[in-house]
Amino acid sequence: MAAEKINRLYETAIAEGLLPGVSLMAGDRNGNILYATSFGKASQHPGREHEPFTADSTIAAIASMTKLMTAVAVLKGVELGKLDLDENVRPLFPKMVSLLISPITLRMLLSCTSGHEYDWMNQDLGKWRASRNEIAWSGPTVEDKSAGPLTSVPGTHFAYSGGADWAGKAIEIVFSTTLEDFMYEYIWKPLGIESDVAFWPKTKPNMKDRVATLSTVTELGEPPAKDEPNFDLLFGATDCLGGAGIFSTTTAYYTFLSAVFRRDERLLTRPSSYDELFRPQLNDDKLEQSFNDYLVRSPAHAQFLGMAVPPDVRKTWSFAGMICLEAQPGRFEKGTIMWGGVPCCTWFMDFEGGVCGAAICQMLPPMHPFQGSVLDIAGGN
Repeated sequence: MAAEKINRLYETAIAEGLLPGVSLMAGDRNGNILYATSFGKASQHPGREHEPFTADSTIAAIASMTKLMTAVAVLKGVELGKLDLDENVRPLFPKMVSLLISPITLRMLLSCTSGHEYDWMNQDLGKWRASRNEIAWSGPTVEDKSAGPLTSVPGTHFAYSGGADWAGKAIEIVFSTTLEDFMYEYIWKPLGIESDVAFWPKTKPNMKDRVATLSTVTELGEPPAKDEPNFDLLFGATDCLGGAGIFSTTTAYYTFLSAVFRRDERLLTRPSSYDELFRPQLNDDKLEQSFNDYLVRSPAHAQFLGMAVPPDVRKTWSFAGMICLEAQPGRFEKGTIMWGGVPCCTWFMDFEGGVCGAAICQMLPPMHPFQGSVLDIAGGN
């Protein structure tokens, strides 16, 4: 019944012009696929209107769904003995922040408690950018996008940030490689997905013609969706952005997600590494409350970060993503972890229900309320 319900929802969305295309996959803790289907087309760009959106071929920007891969990469770096979650990383980044004595650690960066915040989510940071004649979160490097004033003392508050971007740069510096090459060696190649995931797919002959394009509905969420050829999700980045920069097929991302869900030793060899990935990182009531308050700070915060989960469901944060500390009947069980990405992409891992899944499309505005219906699989099987 859950699959039929989801099919109807997406078929209607395609027919009404709300959504050009989407691909969805879900499976159980044994690696069995429970649901996999795609709808619509990969692009509305002139000349590409007939390309179907498929799970195996279409490569899409996954934005903040990149953060889960970066967290796994950091923990692999810890296993390799070259990264420490609680060591001060500020000496690696002279431009990270000035006039600060407090240490900033990888744990803080991955937990969004480093004092950094995305400038497009903070009015004061937006004004600071404007005073410098700069556009929010713009520029080629992590430093250009994320170096600047902190909004809180490190370790004291949750604020959604590019902490994973800094963490990815730490990998690059310590291992003398690019984040893309590190992930290729330790994540993508071991899982056999190296031909379908990349930071720069348009530079790769086997990927460049498979990249989906963005579409947008109105700010009110009204169809029909139209081609959006000029919006750059990376805002001019030339660095590998560990918080937002990966492009992937749905099958490739689901293969990774399923491996994480099943604690696959091809990724992390120590059970303690997966324990660290999944456990709550906001270790006191004040920090946890700051996260729950942050999710409802404004309508934009609720839409972009709330994952369509009611605000009265208590939540906390892990290296993997948002943990729901209570069940939402008919949708997911207590302890489910989930997150998403700007172009209305989502993933979830429901450990009690034994189900994980991902839904990938290329739609704006960010995290339109329609996104996330694949989560119904968790409660419907």
